[in-house]
Amino acid sequence: MVSVALQSSHLFLDSELVKKIFGNVHYAYATYSKEQHRLLITPVSSQWFVKLYEPTQFLLKSRNLKGDKTLAIREILIDNDIDMADRVVTFEIVEKTNLIKVQL
Repeated sequence: MVSVALQSSHLFLDSELVKKIFGNVHYAYATYSKEQHRLLITPVSSQWFVKLYEPTQFLLKSRNLKGDKTLAIREILIDNDIDMADRVVTFEIVEKTNLIKVQL
């Protein structure tokens, strides 16, 4: 089962999700949508995202040999006054555009 979790101000992305959305791309764009209360994440290869939002670029850090990755999103959490408690979060995948919408 694919999962996304918030742990120690990092967003943990399951290896299946990483392979499906990011492939061999090691950087992601992310922005927080206050209206939707969602963190929007896509590979840096998605040029349309830059045109719609003013995203921040993040390194997808490797966490284990299985291929799980993390994004250090502490700045986004603080700037938007989001609860930093460790938890599994709900998310939606838009496969057509390689977009992950994480409910925070």
